[in-house]
Amino acid sequence: MRANVHALELVFLLLLLFVVVFGVLSQKLKTPYPIVLVIGGLLLSFVPGIPRITLNPDVVFFVILPPLLYNAAWLTSWREFSYNLVSILFLAFGLVTFTVLGVTAAGHWFISGFDWRVGLVLGAVVAPTDAIAATSIAKRIGLPKRIVDILEGESLINDATALLALEFGLALLVGSATPTFEFGFLRLIYLISVGILVGLVIGEIVHFVEDRVDDGPIEIALSILTPYVAYLTAERIRASGVLAVVTCGLYLSRKSSHFFSPGVRLQAWAVWESLTFILNGLVFVLIGLQLPYVLGAIQDHHLGTLLLYGAIFSGFLILLRVIWLFPGAYFANLIRRRVLHQNEPMPGKRQILVIGWTGMRGVISLAAAIALPQTFENGSPFVQRNMIIFLAFSAILVTLVLQGLTLPPLIRALGLAADTHQHPEEVSARRSLVEAALRYLDEARQNAAPEVAGVYDDLAQHYRYRLSTLSEDGQGPRDGIGPEFYNRYIEVSSELRRIERQTAVELRNQRLISDELLRQIERELDLDESRFLAKHG
Repeated sequence: MRANVHALELVFLLLLLFVVVFGVLSQKLKTPYPIVLVIGGLLLSFVPGIPRITLNPDVVFFVILPPLLYNAAWLTSWREFSYNLVSILFLAFGLVTFTVLGVTAAGHWFISGFDWRVGLVLGAVVAPTDAIAATSIAKRIGLPKRIVDILEGESLINDATALLALEFGLALLVGSATPTFEFGFLRLIYLISVGILVGLVIGEIVHFVEDRVDDGPIEIALSILTPYVAYLTAERIRASGVLAVVTCGLYLSRKSSHFFSPGVRLQAWAVWESLTFILNGLVFVLIGLQLPYVLGAIQDHHLGTLLLYGAIFSGFLILLRVIWLFPGAYFANLIRRRVLHQNEPMPGKRQILVIGWTGMRGVISLAAAIALPQTFENGSPFVQRNMIIFLAFSAILVTLVLQGLTLPPLIRALGLAADTHQHPEEVSARRSLVEAALRYLDEARQNAAPEVAGVYDDLAQHYRYRLSTLSEDGQGPRDGIGPEFYNRYIEVSSELRRIERQTAVELRNQRLISDELLRQIERELDLDESRFLAKHG
């Protein structure tokens, strides 16, 4: 027992070390970390003596997936999600269905002994895009926000559609009963409606508790527990755990401004940022490390033939996505304009092409393939299983690495790089905040006693500094406050905080204050600096 625990500890520490090293390397190379981690894991798989670490589907679906989906949903804007819902559904449902049917029709090119039921299973395995890879790469390389919003929404909910198709295909292939179209339709309605209901109920319960607790560690622990409760509850009653987690995350994210105090918000952000990086890192390194397992399972094919199969199949998946997107974008835009009365222009060919080039597969596809049964109900072996795993692995590598690395030059070539300047909506919002604060200060100043009036004058001057950088007409600062003055204000403020930190450390070194008091002072200065950078950075 102790030996097993030590072996598990060693494997975990090795994986964590790989994540840290490759994470640093991705920053040095200025390359999205999912790509570097997968390539790094792939290279490590050839190193002699590296422990064989297989991907456990249950760990992926029940341990890693819930918090990653929850965090992705938490960071998704409900306004953009609901506004782009039609376009998202055409991808999350329409494209998944088109991919499954396309692979079903063409599967005999890739798998010997193929029939349409095997093709249905293969199509369902490779249909969903990765919720993390696509958006992290898209944001890093500067895709326009509208495209990123649609990609985020698609990758959040297409897992549910693909997993339903996989359930349907396995019932046809492995089970003795043949499900009907009516069964599939009713099952889809049940998955969606009950999954969403579970997410809302869990979200409201957590909201009720959070409103009555103001303790950072307790609230953060509850936030980590929440996605697991939502996912497992939905799965227990055979609803969509994916949709339950996504719904819960979207709901609580909207409510969090009311129940999270500023201090808890800072702590929760730091914890979740580290947690998601570690989980993502483990997932992508594990994908790369699966190569020996995948190749070892296929002994009856030459390596060159396998590589050709993998390349052709991955290209076929990319082609299916691009083919669907052109009519799909047209009909989605038609519904948005004619039915929902959204004044949204038809996306151009360049935008559609870029969305088509971002269909990156991830750990869900590989975990679903590995989770396939090895035998049928009658005891005969599922001989195509290993080829399905290999094709899923190939699709992940090609779409993640090839498409991820070629996206930046493609975006530059098409002239779609996002504008790095402040969005007019952001400038307008910041002006509104500052002007509201100035109105309050002016009113309070009139009713203040003379001996404290200077407090309001000092704060008003500070807010006028901020307002001077948010000119609506583009003519620059007003009230005689020039950019040199404001820039100097920021520099001096930063230097004063540096001096305060340095003085506090010197006092600790001289044994005039304790380490505990030093940490308290540093935390206050760090919080002050984070607020300052949020306003002026």
